[in-house]
Amino acid sequence: MPEASRLAHIALIGEALTRLSPILEADRAQAVADLQAENSFAPIGVEDGPYSLTLSIQEGRLVFDIRRIKERPENAVPLRTIALALGPFRGLIKDYQMLVDSHIMAVEEGREAKIQAIDMGRRGLHNEGAQLMITRLEGKVVIDFETARRLFTLVCVLHQRI
Repeated sequence: MPEASRLAHIALIGEALTRLSPILEADRAQAVADLQAENSFAPIGVEDGPYSLTLSIQEGRLVFDIRRIKERPENAVPLRTIALALGPFRGLIKDYQMLVDSHIMAVEEGREAKIQAIDMGRRGLHNEGAQLMITRLEGKVVIDFETARRLFTLVCVLHQRI
């Protein structure tokens, strides 16, 4: 993956992040680790990266603060801020939370078959969320499907209110 088209640093900002359930914290940590290991992220019409991305939710919008890294993430230069309405994501986020809650119950009950079925549902939901992410970022940022899946996970984590 060329350095010019990738995220080298990902951060999330939000009050809910200090109060995540163990499953959501694991999802967040895994999505960030996977993104840092491999991603494809190319904002249209800006300087080449690598990039730093800070995700947050502000006034009902998903905000992508994209910066170009110069030597270290703390020295990143602002490039673009993209704000997307959360409305199109809300139904998927709600379904994601229901699946997480069902997964917790299934684990507590030791129901392996139910856990597997829930995991299949989560994969399908992530695919749908990834496609929506790609569509919503069209004309702003070019991302691949796996990057979109991981970003969708982070959006779900940011949106949680425990």
